[in-house]
Amino acid sequence: MTTETGLASQAETARHRAPTRAMSTGRAGDRIFAGAARGSGITVLAIIAAIGVFLVWKAIPALQANEAGFLTSQEWNPNANPPKFGIAQLAFGTVMSSLLAMLMATPVAVGIALFIAFYSPRRVASGLGYVVDLLAAVPSIVYGLWGLAVLAPHMEGISAGLNSALGWIPLFGGDSPGKNSIFTASVVLAIMILPIISSISREVFLQVPRAHVEASLALGATRWEMIRMSVLPYGRSGVIGASMLGLGRAMGETIAVAMVLTYVPGINLHLLEDGGATFAANIANSFAEATENGRGALIASGLVLFVITLLVNMAARAVVARRKEFT
Repeated sequence: MTTETGLASQAETARHRAPTRAMSTGRAGDRIFAGAARGSGITVLAIIAAIGVFLVWKAIPALQANEAGFLTSQEWNPNANPPKFGIAQLAFGTVMSSLLAMLMATPVAVGIALFIAFYSPRRVASGLGYVVDLLAAVPSIVYGLWGLAVLAPHMEGISAGLNSALGWIPLFGGDSPGKNSIFTASVVLAIMILPIISSISREVFLQVPRAHVEASLALGATRWEMIRMSVLPYGRSGVIGASMLGLGRAMGETIAVAMVLTYVPGINLHLLEDGGATFAANIANSFAEATENGRGALIASGLVLFVITLLVNMAARAVVARRKEFT
């Protein structure tokens, strides 16, 4: 009896050791892969740090020569003698246009993702998914040309209607709503970030455990009740992360905004009136004629945009990482 027990114990030990021996044969490959992955991550961090150091190094001379408050001044005249420039207007235009774009794009993108994942037939869903994803491949200059030639002429009437209906809100007030405003730029940005938010949200919704969906339907829930009780709570953090990634994309857009938005000095709280400026559009419009101090000032504004975009992406990553399902 003791012998049989000993043999059983040895067999059990051998079974537990077998996977260990199997893994040990592949440890060299595992070590190589782990080292390559770790090296890739370190390389990305090193590149980001190098970009930050370069921007700081190039911006310091212009910041030292600046005669205005860099963070508070609305004036942008770095080519003057002495140079005077600040990022208050650029920060306001960038943040407002990007936030408006995110607010407009997120509900539409979530609706598209839900339709593809739960409502449309399978054949229609695959084709529609490809069409939405293809929007991300359209060059920015195409969006800018479309916004300038097609969208902007129609935005004057829309802006006038919003001003008439919501003029009591300061952001939609003003005496002369126009077509080349921050609001028009935000509509173009919303269309540009739509595929990013929609694609990520769709993948998040498709990861909802099938058992949760079938359990809700088995209890008598309608399709919308199933989505509201089982799908949206599960994918909330993923949708928030997708929205913030779209926000980061909108903040860095250059050509489309530069073509649609008319530059007017000073912060204008009325978003429907013509005029405004963003970091990226100001860099694109001013770099060609900038002096040495002017280039330094543009690089300094690019440094601020770099920091803001990095913080937005870090916040998105932190939100997504709160749920183990998406890590």
